[in-house]
Amino acid sequence: MKKLLILFAFVPFFSPLTLAQTAPTTVDICIYGGSSAGVIAAYTAKKMGKSVILVEPGRHLGGLTTGGLGYTDIGNKYAISGIARDYYRQIGKHYGKFEQWIFEPHVAEDLFNQYVKRADVNVLYAYRLASVKKLNGSIQSITVEPSTGSAPSRVINAKVFLDCTYEGDLMAQAGVNYTVGREDNKAYGETYNGFQLLDKHQFADGVDPYKVPGKPESGLLWGISTAQIVPTGTGNKQVQAYNFRICLTGDPANMIPITQPEGYDPTRYELLLRAIEKNPKLAFNTILKPDRMPNQKTDINNNGPFSTDMIGVNYDFPEASYERRAAIQREHELYNKGLLYFIGHDPRMRKDIQTEMLKLGYPKDEYTDSGNWSTQMYVREARRMIGDYVMTQANCQGREVVKDGVGMAAYTMDSHNCQRLVVEKNGVKMVKNEGDVQVGGFPPYPISYRCLIPKEAECKNLLVPVCLSATHIAYGSIRMEPVFMVLAQSSAVAASMAIDGKTSVQAIDVKKLQNELKTNPLADGSTPEILVDNDDPAQVTRTGEWTRDNNPKGAYGPGYFTTTGTNPTPKTVRFNPAVTKAGNYQVYVYFPKLTGASSKTNLIVSDGNQTKPITIRESDIRVEGQTSGEWVSLGSFALSPNKKSYVEVSTSDADGIVVADAVLFVPN
Repeated sequence: MKKLLILFAFVPFFSPLTLAQTAPTTVDICIYGGSSAGVIAAYTAKKMGKSVILVEPGRHLGGLTTGGLGYTDIGNKYAISGIARDYYRQIGKHYGKFEQWIFEPHVAEDLFNQYVKRADVNVLYAYRLASVKKLNGSIQSITVEPSTGSAPSRVINAKVFLDCTYEGDLMAQAGVNYTVGREDNKAYGETYNGFQLLDKHQFADGVDPYKVPGKPESGLLWGISTAQIVPTGTGNKQVQAYNFRICLTGDPANMIPITQPEGYDPTRYELLLRAIEKNPKLAFNTILKPDRMPNQKTDINNNGPFSTDMIGVNYDFPEASYERRAAIQREHELYNKGLLYFIGHDPRMRKDIQTEMLKLGYPKDEYTDSGNWSTQMYVREARRMIGDYVMTQANCQGREVVKDGVGMAAYTMDSHNCQRLVVEKNGVKMVKNEGDVQVGGFPPYPISYRCLIPKEAECKNLLVPVCLSATHIAYGSIRMEPVFMVLAQSSAVAASMAIDGKTSVQAIDVKKLQNELKTNPLADGSTPEILVDNDDPAQVTRTGEWTRDNNPKGAYGPGYFTTTGTNPTPKTVRFNPAVTKAGNYQVYVYFPKLTGASSKTNLIVSDGNQTKPITIRESDIRVEGQTSGEWVSLGSFALSPNKKSYVEVSTSDADGIVVADAVLFVPN
């Protein structure tokens, strides 16, 4: 019997199936990295009629979107278009809403799997990049090896490649120029790059940095660097901190208790106790930022002076070997698990904070094949390509506006801390964090197509929608999951155009690309929805005096109109859709949540034949997540090109501020 078993074990090694698996795979487009961007790129490319393979080094799709980042960073929903917007609409359907930006990890992953299934995308799991073969400035093929185990390597030939990883490994191995860390402010005329010792997520003055307070000879507490203070804006290769976006649950029936992790060392968290002592206002919600998700779950992110960010441990991650990266990720995992355990169990922790921590545990129904912990570390930034055009602070703040935009960004210029230092103030040595920047206050802005492609002399058939060409501080505004998805769709359409035109990705017609994204936003030929924004003078008319608020909080797009007033002379804003195809349309109006808003807003909807009055009550508008506005349904209406339909916002019977922002017409 034993001999039979041994013989059987060797049969697959020589089987025809194994030999077939080692034969080269040839496709139109090869996408490396199954992040949210990778899935959307693969789906788009298939919809464009191209043969595709999606290579994912792990065993799950969706990257950070499925890895715990469910409290989506948006900035302004106006910036999110195409299939990315459809993704959040599908999430909404799952939760019984039109659109939703907060969700559980397994719900996000199930949806990405549905996209892959719908488009019949060939996904190669658990394979990672081993080498790249180039000829005449183009990638001919890549060789991928199993991430674990001893399966044979695979060779993949393709006409165009996309690097959709957070690390930029394919870009780097293809010989494309890139950078890591923070540029000096002087490099691109910026003010928020390089060394920045600011006041957000910062220790209060006087937190002692030494193991024995007041005794420098005792050595520094864990996590504090011996690096020196340098002039503001000085560049270096330090990388902003990573962490995990932690999904916990408060449902006792779905909870696994948080236990002491391997190698637990409470001295690593001593600074947290000292920070709380110096600043008694620190509380559970300001240490861990547990944003609430559906079904009693959380998306926990870094917050305050000492939290889930493992500052200073990730500097070599972007260019490290696979083995070294795995070790760094394991360090971050144990640090984060140790922090949760420390907060809940260390006897020195303030009791109100400890009580809140003990209400939470690991969810039984998330990450069921990885110990109920995400396999995706939050790699906020790694390599960044240096292309012919580099997005900078000037782009974010609207001082430089590109003409070849193929996506938009709208988030604050955001950098997490890069190091923890000893600072002397009034003769007292204390600990401070360095590197955190949070500067916003600007409207959505376009992202250049040239930022997605290498210089032509470096590679003619590669697009990079994640590790794109941007400075550290501009990347901090762009690096949001929905934006990566938008840029991935643009990249996949561009790749298809390059193939059809038998040209390089640098030589495609960008205006044609922009038109394709506008007229075929879901890449399936369906009728596009119609958005009428208040800033569109051709489709919007006003009566009475309205004020345009520029980039106000909660706006859809760059601004909105506001006014006050009642009968007998109501003021109005009329939104006229340019209907090109007859059919039934679900109509939505966008309502920002405003202080002092009217308790009700009266509207009129016309299908061109008859009008329907509708009243929206401010108390019925429920806003969730990182946004302060929401779409409200006005119902379904039959619209046609030859009839003048409209939605009119009125101050009739208003008792406060009335806002007119945007109206959406979605084909049923």
